Formats: sequence, structure tokens, C-alpha cells
Amino acid sequence: MGALINAVILLVGSIYIISEAIPTLLIPEEVNEKGMLIIAIFGVLVNGAAVLKLKKGNSLNEKVISLHLLEDVLGWVAVLIGSLLIMFFDWYFIDPLLSLLISVFIIYNVVKNLRSVLDIMLQSTPKDVEIQEVESAIRELPLIADIHDCHVWSMDGEYNVLSAHLVVSADHGLDELAAIKKQVKTLLKDRNIQHSTLEFEKEGEDCESC
Repeated sequence: MGALINAVILLVGSIYIISEAIPTLLIPEEVNEKGMLIIAIFGVLVNGAAVLKLKKGNSLNEKVISLHLLEDVLGWVAVLIGSLLIMFFDWYFIDPLLSLLISVFIIYNVVKNLRSVLDIMLQSTPKDVEIQEVESAIRELPLIADIHDCHVWSMDGEYNVLSAHLVVSADHGLDELAAIKKQVKTLLKDRNIQHSTLEFEKEGEDCESC
């Protein structure tokens, strides 16, 4: 939800900037270029440091926040470049032009992130998990006759979850089932599935959820 809200704010903000930049591009207005330069330098330093701190983040929230900060950095770089060009060449159209280009760039990236957010909210299968390969690997384990009702989804783009029904070939005690469960969970962790809920069934047992 946090990633979705951030993405929507970025999208709305970028559209607003475009709506303001186009008229100004057609009819450029004079600006205080020296004030622009001073504020831009400060903005680039502060937001640039924040982007560097978050650039290694892999979660969807970190990616969206990093994109938000990147928008700020690019905005201040645009102000910096624009102030210099205005200062030396009186090119007042540069400011709205750069704002327009940056907004288009941000919208492009926001749309990609929104698709990832919706995939998570709709519990789509993560792109880095192949369910058929996971099922095949589990079937090859000793004492497991079959697997069905298998679902994989992601909580935040990194933490993946699986639920499945495991059919065992004969009656087994709790100790044997615990050993099977441990084998399966180890196999799943090797395939980037961090949490699993497993239900055991005997061969021929009627599965109510299937």
C-alpha cells in the first residue's frame, strides 16, 4: 500500500508538472537565476545523499521511495543546469523543457513500478519462481507421491510465500512428516521461497479444496 500511494503521488505530481511546463514552454517567463543556482546546489547534495543511501534497497517500497528521491535530484539538476543556461544565454525556455523531460521519465518508471505493485496485491506468481519446476523438484523427494493445490505469491517483492498439499505414499508418524517438511522447506528456500504452509494427505484421500 505504501508503494502504491507513493507511486500515485509521483504520477499525479508529474502530470501536474507537465500541465504547468507546457504553457511556460510556449511563453517563457523570467526567473531569478542566481536564487535558482544556490537552491539547486543544496537540493542536489541533500537528495543525492539520500538516493545513494537507498540505491541498494530491493523491496518495492525502497524502489519507489528511491524513485521519488531520484525525481527530486533530477529536478534540482535541471534547476542547476537551467539557471546556468539562463544566466549566460537568457534561455528561459530551458526550465520548463527540462521539467517536461524529467516528468516523462518519472511517469515511465512509475508505470513499471505500478505493475509490480498490482502483481503483489493480486497475489500473482513472482517472476523469479517457476511453479512447475518447484513441483517437479518436490515430487522427486523420497516418500512424496504427488503435490497439488500449489500456490506461490509475494508479500513485498522479496519475501515469497508458498502453500501446497503434499501427498505421501503411506502412513507416516509425526517424526517422519517433520523430516519430510524440513526437506521441502530447504528445497523451497533454495528457490527463493522464504515461507511455506504445507498440508499432508495420504494417497487416495479425498481433497476437499481440489
